[in-house]
Amino acid sequence: MFYSHDTFGLGHLRRSRALASAITEADPSASALILTGSPVAGRFTFPRRVDHVRLPGVTKRADGSYVAQTIGMGIDEVTELRSSLIRTAVEQYQPDVLVVDKEPTGFRGELLPTLEYLLEKSNTKLVLGLRDVLDEPEVLAAEWERKGAVEAAERFYHEIWVYGLRSIYDPTSGLPLSPHAHARMHWTGYLRRDLGPIGTPPGQPYILITPGGGGDGRAMVDLVLSAYENDPDLQPRAVLVYGPFLSGEVREEFEARVAALDDRVAAVGFESQIETLFAGAAGVVCMGGYNTFCEVLSFDKRAVIVPRTTPRLEQWIRASRAEELGLVRMLDENRDGLTADAMIRAIRALPHQPLPSQATSTGLLDGLDYVTRRIDALLGDTRERAIG
Repeated sequence: MFYSHDTFGLGHLRRSRALASAITEADPSASALILTGSPVAGRFTFPRRVDHVRLPGVTKRADGSYVAQTIGMGIDEVTELRSSLIRTAVEQYQPDVLVVDKEPTGFRGELLPTLEYLLEKSNTKLVLGLRDVLDEPEVLAAEWERKGAVEAAERFYHEIWVYGLRSIYDPTSGLPLSPHAHARMHWTGYLRRDLGPIGTPPGQPYILITPGGGGDGRAMVDLVLSAYENDPDLQPRAVLVYGPFLSGEVREEFEARVAALDDRVAAVGFESQIETLFAGAAGVVCMGGYNTFCEVLSFDKRAVIVPRTTPRLEQWIRASRAEELGLVRMLDENRDGLTADAMIRAIRALPHQPLPSQATSTGLLDGLDYVTRRIDALLGDTRERAIG
């Protein structure tokens, strides 16, 4: 079972889906259930023996508070409902392994009753899965202290998986984790994206423009459209994927600008099979989210990353470290300026960038293989007892 709180964006769900797919593919006897708060979970296809349970959604306001997305309940009530649904799903499904994405205690502590139950009354192995970068060390330490996350990581989890390489970045630096907790950490490598059968990409050549889920992608999309508007000779053409959370008046404004650019920029909405667009692209302009970064590496695409810097520095940290290693180019607000001219120069320079594979370190994309081996190791005793 995978727990993915998903209050914003697509990252947690897509990561859980990739892990569930790899584990069930490696073991024909395995099944997986994903608990997710993503409002677009139903628009994804899931592999055989993988399903999902949709938790009531919540939305984060600009001031940092949360509200229920659709049902007429207060945030405390909807958190209690989500917590009860999680507990019931775990009791009924009885997972051998529960993998918790990023938040040791869940959204607003909703996972704690389930963790207590599993610790006392089951043999379920508990795993905390962390992406390669969480936030600045000082900011993260304060957040984890406020949430009781360090205590939860120490008390409940048999293993901690980091979906990256320690040589690139340590997301737990600054956290007061004990030597015992550090001994339970496994650096898996990044999670390779499926390079299996894909559809037919649009007419080539093109560069792919993707703001991920799109909820915080307005500035990046505006920058790319401004580049094409200001330079009528800018090539190649662009294929823009808005993402499911870039909508409303902002989307309408962008649609009008795309139409005015004729065929130099084409746009599509939410694309659950974005792998096809990645595979055919001559290059990528994107934000710095974990999943998009994994796609850039997996499809070995030259990329310009425009990282967000609020409310977290996560994307900037990832992009700046990747640029240092020669994996991507970053468009940095302070160094380069977020202007149409800066984007024009970056797009024109894309064909001359090295491919990520030319700077790849050993084990960079071994995450899914490593995770399936850890599942085998965690369940070894259970399977032996079952056979016996």
